[in-house]
Amino acid sequence: MSPPNDKSSRRDFLAGRSAREVLVKLAAETKPAPKQVAAAPVEQRPARPLLHVSREAMACEFEIFFDPVRYPSGTDVSVVALDLITALEDQLTIYRETSEVSRLNAIASFRPVAVEIGLFELLQRAKELSQQTGGAFDVTAGQLSKTWGFFRREGRFPTPAEIAEALALVGSDSLELNAAGQSVQFMKPGMELNFGAIGKGYALDRAADLLAEKGLCDCMLHGGNSSVLARGSREEGADHWTVALKHPLKPNERLGEFFLRNQALGTSGSGSQYFHHAGKRYGHIIDPRTGWPAEAVLSSTVIAPTAAEADALATALYVMSLSEAEAFAKVRPDVAVLLITHGKHPGAIELHPFNLPADAWRNVG
Repeated sequence: MSPPNDKSSRRDFLAGRSAREVLVKLAAETKPAPKQVAAAPVEQRPARPLLHVSREAMACEFEIFFDPVRYPSGTDVSVVALDLITALEDQLTIYRETSEVSRLNAIASFRPVAVEIGLFELLQRAKELSQQTGGAFDVTAGQLSKTWGFFRREGRFPTPAEIAEALALVGSDSLELNAAGQSVQFMKPGMELNFGAIGKGYALDRAADLLAEKGLCDCMLHGGNSSVLARGSREEGADHWTVALKHPLKPNERLGEFFLRNQALGTSGSGSQYFHHAGKRYGHIIDPRTGWPAEAVLSSTVIAPTAAEADALATALYVMSLSEAEAFAKVRPDVAVLLITHGKHPGAIELHPFNLPADAWRNVG
């Protein structure tokens, strides 16, 4: 485990998600708080500056923001939470042969493998989300990422036979989970797990729970500019935290602001990890149902009860069609979605909100 002030570079982890830097900077960090309906004059005072503690892990930077006046011991407990994130990286990474997941990938095709309870519960949740999304999210798609070269962020155009071979090894229905023995077995020999679409969110959930146990209940955590978890409020008298969404075609501009109330936000896009082949662009987010990179959606943003769900569902909805996304939203009314696609004219975009209340966001683009 790394020391609390470890800022050294780490090997790539969760490659699918770490390149997804299309979202989220904390909004109004030292600016006036957003006005609300019937705002009193006090709402227009400058917001008190936040303190943040950060750590590099999972190939990105994790940060915890809080009010040091309300929580004078916040720095110490934040360091403990970041230590937990470091430990979770050591467990989940597929880029270290010593990790629990690497061991699982090496052995579980041959026999059941007992795993730590947190990892077992994460696999249970991942399997449920795969079922809910019709396979649009699937942690067993590790071989697909390798086939397309994104495992090492190189990018390559595979043959149809290679895609078919990798696709045959995908399917959470072939992930056998034995609750009695807390064990995992792959029923498809050669299957591999990759937590790139859920790992950072899971780490944020675990860290936030630890912070709450130690009394830090009002904080915002984010990992890699794509995963955000908000607990409590930014300041006393408020009921939310505000995060900003970047424009998918104009990264220096903000498109919208979301108001999170004990919720998590995840976003997916392929704006920074892709390659070109025969004049066509191929992004790193691969549809585990077809074996091909998704291309219809520019970005997918999801607000969900947990950060693990927000991350996983943002990836799933990125590869879905609009009709599939609409059908999913009807089944999960507790999940808010904003999909962005190309507009009718060059440089234009179209917004497709589902289950997104008017008081949960505003369009500033």
